[in-house]
Amino acid sequence: MHSVQSLVGLLDSLDVKGFKLRNRLVLPPMQTGRATFEGAVTNKLINFYLLRSKAVGLPIVEHAYVSGLGKIGPKQLGIYDDSLVEGLTKLAQAIHSVGAPAVIQISHAGAVANKKVIGDLPVGPSETGKARMLEKSELYKIAEDFALAAERAVKAGFDGVELHGAHGYLLNQFFSPLLNKREDEYGGSLSNRMRFQLLVLNKVRGILKDKLLLYRLGSDDLAPMGTKIEDSIKFALTLEEGGVDVLDVSGGMCGSEPKQLRQMRGYFIPQAEAIKKAVNIPVIGVGGVTEPEYADELVREQKVDLVAVGRALWHDSFWAEKAIEKIKQFQN
Repeated sequence: MHSVQSLVGLLDSLDVKGFKLRNRLVLPPMQTGRATFEGAVTNKLINFYLLRSKAVGLPIVEHAYVSGLGKIGPKQLGIYDDSLVEGLTKLAQAIHSVGAPAVIQISHAGAVANKKVIGDLPVGPSETGKARMLEKSELYKIAEDFALAAERAVKAGFDGVELHGAHGYLLNQFFSPLLNKREDEYGGSLSNRMRFQLLVLNKVRGILKDKLLLYRLGSDDLAPMGTKIEDSIKFALTLEEGGVDVLDVSGGMCGSEPKQLRQMRGYFIPQAEAIKKAVNIPVIGVGGVTEPEYADELVREQKVDLVAVGRALWHDSFWAEKAIEKIKQFQN
């Protein structure tokens, strides 16, 4: 059966909650390692986004850690302290200067944080050989850290934030039965495994008000005992109900580039399509998309609303401009 072609393609604009995206191309958050050791914005980081935001509809700035324990890499961008707002303001202004809205992803690495980088034992939903279990009181503290990070993002002039709930980070760890072995109300059943993320979501939503709230959903662990797409569809509906404006669908504990899928093009598109069928908010699809015509086709066939192109934009900062030209020629 051939999918029904819609009149809307990759180059068409999209209005999300009063924010106009000039096209459906997304620059996804990719850790560049261009911040300082304290997590401050550098000119190198600003230039990276300035070049790549010129033609995309929605640039999402790489994951910024919300607290010291949530850091994963030495030169990762930070949003854990008010002193970082000045640099973040320059970054948001740079993105705005090329006509795009600016969204920043905020994250906590949880159990996958590096002990050497954080100078402490990492924390997670359950005890593992390398991480200790978070107490309930600490969960409220972390939710507050996310809220304060969102407040800093707003102060810096960002148009929204994306909560990082994918690729094995803390919010994803709570969702996945592979890592969440808790026996209290934050573990066990599916609704319990969503509870902590919803606590974070509610606090952040309260801060953002009319700004955009995105959620990067780790939709599939690709493991027999892990998260399945059926769980993620239920979670997506709950997130929509909780006030999420856009769902950004990616991998779960398997990471952003699982070995077993790497050769496929659009390797997380099937998950995004399944979620799009269930929700009424825009869905971003991702996974090794490098051909402009294919990205356009994904939108035309209504598999996704937006397409994130990471590696191609990483390697060629003018990929979006070239893609737009190519699609225009193709349409003529």
